Amino acid sequence: MDQACDSKADRHPVSIRLYGSGEPRLLSLEELHDARPEADQLLWVDLDGASTEAVETVWRALELDAQDKPSAPSKTHPGLWKRHGYFLARVVAVQPQPQLNFAGTVLTIVAGKDFVVTQHEDEIDFISTLKAHHAHMLADAGCLGEGSFVAALLNWHLSTFFDAGARFEIEIERLEQRILSDNPPGRSALPRLRQLRAAASRLRRMLSPHRVVFDGMSRPDFAPDGDESAAQHLRELDEHYERAMDVVENARELVVGTFQLFSTQTELQTNERMKLLTFVTVVTGLLAVIAGALGMNFEANFFAAKTFGFWIAVAFMVSLGAAAVVIGKRRNWL
Repeated sequence: MDQACDSKADRHPVSIRLYGSGEPRLLSLEELHDARPEADQLLWVDLDGASTEAVETVWRALELDAQDKPSAPSKTHPGLWKRHGYFLARVVAVQPQPQLNFAGTVLTIVAGKDFVVTQHEDEIDFISTLKAHHAHMLADAGCLGEGSFVAALLNWHLSTFFDAGARFEIEIERLEQRILSDNPPGRSALPRLRQLRAAASRLRRMLSPHRVVFDGMSRPDFAPDGDESAAQHLRELDEHYERAMDVVENARELVVGTFQLFSTQTELQTNERMKLLTFVTVVTGLLAVIAGALGMNFEANFFAAKTFGFWIAVAFMVSLGAAAVVIGKRRNWL
């Protein structure tokens, strides 16, 4: 609980950085209106749950269309739009949750000449990490240009799906180890398989609609200001997206494979039980034949033994059953 409070306390609703050569320069919201990035500089504005007033100030300072302002509640479908002088992309990043209950966080990216704006209502780990711990890695971000910087952000966005796929594979491996253990979970594994199946479907539903974003950015006519290096970075994004789709599709196939493993293990357990039941039936039937023979209505010298003969017959049948058990164990019938 305390860690959650500390995390919220460390969040800054409005973070403005001007990247160029050397360390980035931090700007206040009031300074944004007069900020004019040069050719080798890049302005990054991050709105992390910022107020409506702060969003309006940023939109006015950067001369963005009012229709592109984030609305409440946030729209969740991914999309890509090109405006006069800038473009806008909306994506959904995966937020880690316990028990693979994957949740999505909407990230809106607006990029124009030498500036990038990112807006999100919930904290996004890779953006927080970039701002807090990797400032030195972005020291030369101004040389990238807005197109390449957006490509880098979207690569980090896709990495959230790769991370989710890795966590999914770990959970699959744990379940398979339980299924193959000496004490398999039996039918108790079915609820977990249902959860994993739902998690795989959830990941696919979150990632699949992003095709419109990454296919759109890979088009030849999309490159901002004809920047060929930025166009190359954006085209590579489409390949990265296809690999992420492969990871998500593989997650669904892993669930199917695990269910087949569970079914096979269940069949093996059933076969073992049937072998035991068959063996017991055969031995019991043999003893029943002996008991039936002894109960036939004819006079034989053996029956003159009376009580002693009865105990001889019982001892013989017990010995026969014990011998059958020994032979069954030696031949792995039991």
